[in-house]
Amino acid sequence: MNKIRKGDEVVVIAGKDKGKRGNVLVVDGERVTVEGLNLVKKHVKPNPMKGTTGGVESKSMPLHISNVSLVDANGKPSRVGIKVEEGKKVRFLKTTGATLGA
Repeated sequence: MNKIRKGDEVVVIAGKDKGKRGNVLVVDGERVTVEGLNLVKKHVKPNPMKGTTGGVESKSMPLHISNVSLVDANGKPSRVGIKVEEGKKVRFLKTTGATLGA
């Protein structure tokens, strides 16, 4: 069971975007892509077949999963634990003890 999933609100705890928040777009193994964070400039060639123009675009790149942390109700970073409730594994926040959605 992954501790961070697509759609979770996270805060970056290390790196150039430290302290910024965003929603997780993609979880790929040990890397997560967060909406609007870890932006890089990408030079793109024009492609008339697809109708794209060339130029420089900003693109979100993946972060390592250890550099992000879930946000609790108080807006602070929280570690995630896993416990069994009624025969199912559920995620919970270590700071508040609140369980996260199924």
